[in-house]
Amino acid sequence: MSRRGRPAQSPEGAHHRPLVLEGESLVVRHVDRQGRVATFDFASLPIAVPFQRSLAALFAAKCSAGGGWDSVVTSDSAWWMIRPFAYFLGEQPGAPQDIDGLTAALWNTWRLSLEPRTNGANKHSAVAGLLQQDPRLPQPVREAMARRFAWSAGGERAYLPEEFRTIRTSVRRTFRSALLRIRENTATLEQWRAGAVTPGGERWLLGEALDVLARTGDVPQKPLKSGGMRALYRYRAALGGTGAVHTWKRLFLSRTEAAALGVLFVAEFGLNAATVSGLPVPVPALVPGSGGQAGLIYRLALEKRRRSGRGRFESRNIADTGADSAGRLLTEALEATAPARTALEEGGSLVDRILVWHETTPHHGQNYPGTVRTGPFGFGVEDRAAKDWARSVGLPGSPMRRMRRTVNVLHRRENGQNSQDTHDRVYVMPEPQAQQAAIPVIAEGALDAWRAAHRTVLLARLTEVHEEGEQETATTGCANYTRSPFTPVGPSCAASFLLCTACPNARVTPAHHPRLTYLHQALAGLRAVVEEAVWESGWADAHARLEDLRARLGPAVWAAARTGVTAEDRAVIDQLLNGDYDL
Repeated sequence: MSRRGRPAQSPEGAHHRPLVLEGESLVVRHVDRQGRVATFDFASLPIAVPFQRSLAALFAAKCSAGGGWDSVVTSDSAWWMIRPFAYFLGEQPGAPQDIDGLTAALWNTWRLSLEPRTNGANKHSAVAGLLQQDPRLPQPVREAMARRFAWSAGGERAYLPEEFRTIRTSVRRTFRSALLRIRENTATLEQWRAGAVTPGGERWLLGEALDVLARTGDVPQKPLKSGGMRALYRYRAALGGTGAVHTWKRLFLSRTEAAALGVLFVAEFGLNAATVSGLPVPVPALVPGSGGQAGLIYRLALEKRRRSGRGRFESRNIADTGADSAGRLLTEALEATAPARTALEEGGSLVDRILVWHETTPHHGQNYPGTVRTGPFGFGVEDRAAKDWARSVGLPGSPMRRMRRTVNVLHRRENGQNSQDTHDRVYVMPEPQAQQAAIPVIAEGALDAWRAAHRTVLLARLTEVHEEGEQETATTGCANYTRSPFTPVGPSCAASFLLCTACPNARVTPAHHPRLTYLHQALAGLRAVVEEAVWESGWADAHARLEDLRARLGPAVWAAARTGVTAEDRAVIDQLLNGDYDL
């Protein structure tokens, strides 16, 4: 429908999404929204042909529009979860010929073969979720699948503070070097285009080569007999060589430099790799700052692809107010990747991504399901590139997962694109550093609980006679009215008279017993007419202290005191509970 309510005109010709499974074929072809392609051959699985066909049909349904798998990354991950199950079935004597032949005993046998780790839990969840889409799956198998898979989260832990600082320093150094290189060459190009460079010299030739690079993605080149390309001889001296650092790296990030920038995003914002890869270009807004200087506010649009509904999308406002602000990273990232987006626009491709990189090695994404390419340009963080960068600085593998855990658990200390329950259960509770940091918090909580329990015990001193200098209050006598444990030292105590029973300065004589028994009765009556939360917060402690007093005096003394309540006692307590004595 158009915005005015009229039906839109259908395009000419046949337009439909290509089928992922056609005819008798057992090959599923998945094309996602970003144009990436992945193929999966179910005929290669060592199970009966009817079982192959059933799995292929279920898999194809998930890959279809609206099936749930919007990315080839998801389908490729599911494929590598399903293969081990198929190989397991192929090794079993009397293996089922199709899904309806699967038994609960066979499923439980496979389940017990899985490691009680994250990978085992993922395999169990992926295969069960796929098979349950088939109505022929026997009910006993469904019940077996519904049983909880007991597993532990494995050994991945957050980085120690010195490790985190080392990695962050290394990744900043990598990106900073690339930014300065691109900034310098961009300035040279702008001067050349503005006519500020004298024609004919090497600096002019460099500007001309950079102009071609900015428009096409490569410096002027000629084909070689070997099939490759090489910079024209005319520009080699001005460029300083024919290697990547002398040619296309002058204006574009490399694949590993973009991966380093992705790691830096994770270290700054606690995002996961998929979200970082898909970050669109934020639109900045100018806001007034201190000293008359304006700052920038970026709104990051975040998408958690594995979630559905309202939790799938969120946004964060990031401010660039100076060199030490989080928004400065966004400003510098946009500056470093702007030439690449400009080159894509020159070629007719409008790409709304922050992370854009250049790579001379051509491929079509067949064996790189996580990579999107347009000509020599790629987008997002490629897993292999992140590992390559990590190895270059002495790390055993990509730091992105552990970095995200470190930031969200120890630095931001809040959930990042997951529920609070998942954040607490999966990230915080198993983390040794969080456990260590929680020790003083738990100790303080226990101390607070002890203090709260102590406040429910009568602290006023029981005496038989009135002491010299003692002043009367609405509930007890007071031996030191100017030095209260509840309020600062001053002319008089400003605490509520309900706290007198919790004060070591208070004195309770037999003359106070009737009044306190009436207060106890009135507080008990309040519990029946106010909400429980209100009574607990305002009256429960005072009532508990009077309960303690009753236990100390004994039933006989307490009963005798209740019979001695006077009209004056009732009037004083009523005024106290009505707030007439409050300051």
